Amino acid sequence: MAVEITEATEATAELVEAFERLTPQLSSSNPPPSAQALEAIATSGATRLLVARVHGAIVGSLTLVLVRIPTGLRASIEDVVVDEQVRGQGVGRALNEAALDLARDAGAATVDLTSRPSRQAANRLYLRLGFVIRDTNVYRYTL
Repeated sequence: MAVEITEATEATAELVEAFERLTPQLSSSNPPPSAQALEAIATSGATRLLVARVHGAIVGSLTLVLVRIPTGLRASIEDVVVDEQVRGQGVGRALNEAALDLARDAGAATVDLTSRPSRQAANRLYLRLGFVIRDTNVYRYTL
């Protein structure tokens, strides 16, 4: 199965429809992003919105966040989702490898990501790709 990875640079109707289908597979507590929200993500200088296509149809996405801070360029992978119909067929690997290449080309020294322990297949993929579990605390403050 050939997977094509491209960067979304605008919120097309196809992209909005894809996120309406994919977001519930990623999060049960957050609604799909609106066209306006997708446009903001796709055109932001701090994010790269990658989409995976198989036979021309969007079957996955990943957001690479690139932020310059005093100690260098911080890169993180967020909201990786692959349609359940094609999981286990290399889509997640292709998305992550493309994001790692973009981060490397941008000058990042490391790329961070988080993944719930219950996402066992995703966690196995991240380890196979060379990610290492860090000994750190992750804090969240709810506003």
